[in-house]
Amino acid sequence: MTKPLVVVESPTKVRTIKKYLGSGYNIAATIGHIKDLPANEMGIDIEAGFKPKYVSIPGKQKVISALKKAAGNAVDIYLAPDPDREGEAIAWHTAEILKKKDRRFYRVLFHELTPHAIKAAIAAPEELHRNKYEAQQARRILDRLVGYQLSPLLWRKVKSGLSAGRVQSVAVRIICDRERAIQAFIPEEYWSITAHLEGDMPPPFTAKLVKKGDKKIRIRNQQEADAVLKELADHRLIVDGVLKKTVKRNPLPPFTTSKLQQESIRKLGFTAKKTMVIAQQLYEGIDLGPGEPVGLITYMRTDSIRIAAEAAQEALKLIRKRFGTEYAMDKPRFFKNRNKVQDAHEAIRPTSVLQSPDDVSAFLSKDQLALYRLIWQRFVASQMKEALIDQNSVSIKAGAYLFNASGSSIKFQGFMALYRSADDEIENEKKKEMLPLLTPGMILKREKFEPRQHFTLPPPRFSEASLVKELEENGIGRPSTYAAILSTIRDKGYVELLKGYFKPTELGYIVNDLLVQSFPELLDVEFTAKMEEDLDRVEAAEADATAILSRFYDHFKGKIDAAATGMLSIKGVGFSTGLSCPQCRRELYIKVGKNGHFLACSGYPECTYSSDYTRDEKGIIQPVSVIQAEETDKVCEKCGKAMVVKQGKFGPFLACSGYPECKNAQSLNSNGNGQDTGIPCPQKGCDGHLLEKKSRRGKIFYGCGRFPACTFAVWDKPVAIPCPKCGAGLMVEKSSKKLGDYYACLKQGCGYTQKKNE
Repeated sequence: MTKPLVVVESPTKVRTIKKYLGSGYNIAATIGHIKDLPANEMGIDIEAGFKPKYVSIPGKQKVISALKKAAGNAVDIYLAPDPDREGEAIAWHTAEILKKKDRRFYRVLFHELTPHAIKAAIAAPEELHRNKYEAQQARRILDRLVGYQLSPLLWRKVKSGLSAGRVQSVAVRIICDRERAIQAFIPEEYWSITAHLEGDMPPPFTAKLVKKGDKKIRIRNQQEADAVLKELADHRLIVDGVLKKTVKRNPLPPFTTSKLQQESIRKLGFTAKKTMVIAQQLYEGIDLGPGEPVGLITYMRTDSIRIAAEAAQEALKLIRKRFGTEYAMDKPRFFKNRNKVQDAHEAIRPTSVLQSPDDVSAFLSKDQLALYRLIWQRFVASQMKEALIDQNSVSIKAGAYLFNASGSSIKFQGFMALYRSADDEIENEKKKEMLPLLTPGMILKREKFEPRQHFTLPPPRFSEASLVKELEENGIGRPSTYAAILSTIRDKGYVELLKGYFKPTELGYIVNDLLVQSFPELLDVEFTAKMEEDLDRVEAAEADATAILSRFYDHFKGKIDAAATGMLSIKGVGFSTGLSCPQCRRELYIKVGKNGHFLACSGYPECTYSSDYTRDEKGIIQPVSVIQAEETDKVCEKCGKAMVVKQGKFGPFLACSGYPECKNAQSLNSNGNGQDTGIPCPQKGCDGHLLEKKSRRGKIFYGCGRFPACTFAVWDKPVAIPCPKCGAGLMVEKSSKKLGDYYACLKQGCGYTQKKNE
């Protein structure tokens, strides 16, 4: 009889688990999902109660064959994909593929890849979790219903290749709404007055003017500031009261997924996606010496702050040994989860605090070590005593005016001896000032009053960290999806990251505004959060998945049908701008063509005016008409009319003034984004040259100078060397660890390569 089979999700885990289970088990990996909805159709039978049609994922047939071979005639199959909803779906699909008479399937959950955890999970297997699988399936069906009906709508109304999603579109809306709040913000002037003072003993210190009488003071302009300063000049500054207190500051709980992403973005400069990739590596196992793969952290997709008692006790022992008994809690500190938190997993913590970052540093990459140190320190600190902070606050009177000075110092570091969050570090910078010994009634020496002008600030743009926080606090998506959401909205071109902050692109504005107009509920934050709660209720067996899907779709289908005819077409009519055409005074509209968005006259075809445009800091549309329709002395070789300069997706280009009857166009060299390589375009029938250009994201590529008439483009640098195998007119430069620098033929099916120095 074939040995029992243990099926995991990642091939990286195979060696780790095999080491601890020994030769009594076969181990195989699914390498992610093996079944999914079909790519070329919706794959959901709505009339049959939203029944999904699953198919084997293209390219996974070898994996499926390997699983069947590994199973052989085994009776017991232990399904051990990741312990979350996606892992549950993989387990169910694997069971369907390996189903056989008299075969038994067990669900095994590895929350950490350590010898004890692996053996304990195998010794106490569970049944497959139907409710968790149905929750995952309901989410997948919801996303398919939305994506497969919204995306084609955008193709018809805006341009092909766009996508919309149940969660990603809400994330784009949040960014667009914030940007418009920034644009609508009107700064208000205000002034502060700071007194630079000295007591009987050093050091000198500063105090802020906070009140006049019993009311908080607000100084709106320089005239009011001068009037206050004039009154203050006649009064002595006397210490009115001194408040000294010691406050306790407790450590933060160990990381959840979202908190880990936020902290690593802020402290390590990682993206959310990079954080999750590295965390996965630490969870699945690191070689700590020859043949010693060890999972260094617990499962990294969790929104629970629960920790195992034995892990806390181990941390306390380490704290007593390394820092002393005064730093260790008398008993473990446990943290309470918020309501509605899924508690299937612990918080993210080291599998053993005895594997300190310094002990394993030789086996980790720089980035792996940085993230592991963050996780290790946060967990150990959570079991250390609270910090004691001495806070001093002094009120100072000057006639009817009241100043306040405050300072703080650390009396006992406690957990702060090991770990401070990004917020603690910022706060610590703000509270560096020390106060001298001051007593009530003391007359202070005034060095000067410092008036300063300020303006109120608009709400900030979202960084990756603050957007993750916003999504989490509003219940949008789940921790495991945040990294994918942030990557998707950038990859689709809806937002861009400028100096670390998200800003909507023009395409993002256009798509967002169309969707909000036609699907206000779908893109509503509260509605999306409620849907996440419904999915959690399915997992908890408190709600029926089919009923939730039916309720959603009944409303959504009506909106889709209405939008098919009622949604504004940016290809056709376009968005109204309220601007007038400079040629005929009719209204200008925003439209989208194959070269991107532009302004066009509503009087087309009688008036052919069109223009690129920008938005100023207030979001007001500004036509860029200097570039548009600028006449040149060149003549169109196809129809003989004058060529004009227009602005397109890849910068300015020459176009025939006879457009749309004549569509002849040629690229221009602009700001270094169109340098001629001198290499002929390989496209059949094209007489253009390849130009070195820059994409909108600043990446170099090589495209035909006759764009948009010819769309040939490659990322790799072309070289004018014919392929000796197939005779193609050029090859491209490439580089790899195996071959070093080499040339490769572009022709499909040729495959010829040649080292650069040959």
